[in-house]
Amino acid sequence: MVSLSPLTGLRAFDDGGRRPSFRAALDEIGVTQGGAVQQVRQRETHLRQTPFDRSPEGLASTPVCLSYHNTIAGAFSELRLATAPLKLEPGKVLTSVTPSFVSKWRIPNLSDFANEPPDIDLRILATKKLSSFYSDDMDLAVRQGSSPFGAGLSSPPLFKQDLIALAAPKLLKGMHFPIIPAALSALPKVHDRHNLWPDEFADLGIADKNKGDLRLSQTAFAVNVASFGQRSALASHFLVSSDLAAGNP
Repeated sequence: MVSLSPLTGLRAFDDGGRRPSFRAALDEIGVTQGGAVQQVRQRETHLRQTPFDRSPEGLASTPVCLSYHNTIAGAFSELRLATAPLKLEPGKVLTSVTPSFVSKWRIPNLSDFANEPPDIDLRILATKKLSSFYSDDMDLAVRQGSSPFGAGLSSPPLFKQDLIALAAPKLLKGMHFPIIPAALSALPKVHDRHNLWPDEFADLGIADKNKGDLRLSQTAFAVNVASFGQRSALASHFLVSSDLAAGNP
């Protein structure tokens, strides 16, 4: 009979396939940096081959590793299905979203949820951190990015990434309409964590003429700065549709 690896290592291996890095998976289950090295060595010793490619950026899974993970993921999925009835909370739907998504889209559209079945207990966790569908008991997660996001995960797109430049009328005073992109480059700008302005100007072949920028961690904060006429912001159209409908900025 083939011996199994320690359960903690298998769980880290399973989570690692769904996380941006093996290190992130180990952080999630509380394994230290030294423990991370030990877990990797244990995997290699037990499997008698190297399932990870090492590079300056960290560890990357080999094709053998990916195939092994698909099988391990299926086994852990069966364990979770067997355990779920014991922890059942009828109607609970736990969703992980970013703070900006909550404030700029979910809350303005919360009335739409009134049309859903009344027995749904919607719970929203607003966080920038990646959430686990397993250790955090998440049912849904909304994040900006490109698939694939991990084995066994379904990732249908919600919105197309249509960007819109935002500026209050007082910031545009004296400018000629319609405002061309080159004129926007001269305005003071606010950046969020996605840092969209540089790529947008590069795609348009325009140099940024104003370097006095402000950087904030949340898109919602950047939009608020624009609404007060302090700087111009660049954001996804769906996030600011409610603000625009209300005449802001």
